[in-house]
Amino acid sequence: MMSKWIGETERNLASIFDAAEDGQVILLFDEADSLFAKRTEVRSSNDRYANLEVNYLLQRLDSFEGIAILTTNASGSIDPAFKRRLSFRLSFPFPDEDTREQLWRAHLPPALPVRGPLALDRLAHKYQLSGGYIRNACLRAAFLAAQDGHAVTQDHLERAVALEFAELGKLSNSGAIE
Repeated sequence: MMSKWIGETERNLASIFDAAEDGQVILLFDEADSLFAKRTEVRSSNDRYANLEVNYLLQRLDSFEGIAILTTNASGSIDPAFKRRLSFRLSFPFPDEDTREQLWRAHLPPALPVRGPLALDRLAHKYQLSGGYIRNACLRAAFLAAQDGHAVTQDHLERAVALEFAELGKLSNSGAIE
């Protein structure tokens, strides 16, 4: 979608918006902060053209007849002009300990082969993970168990969490992602 050539990004965006209107579909802009970024003070030609893309998006969103959903975990990076044009803003707070335990339970299906007790309350207390990381850890634990040729154990869950932290470049000893 993004192009280094002047005007190509706008052309690509126009074709996406046109196709969405023609097909009556919803547009989802995941990690919207990268595309709907704040305009900057013009100090170079690059700044000028980056601002042109933001201006084009503002105009196109105003005239868009469909539904556009923007997702981000960095809402402070989105241009305020976009925020004024949003009909609804939903915020999903970081899950507390009880919610984390519910997320662990939700991502481990009842039909999952389990060996021994799973201390999901302990995982929820020790590891301050968002829902996405809990989901990833559950999937990873299932793969670890399959690789070992066993049912899922507490050890698989603990190893999966440690691997999630390692992927983030964090140590899992404290249980906090910072």
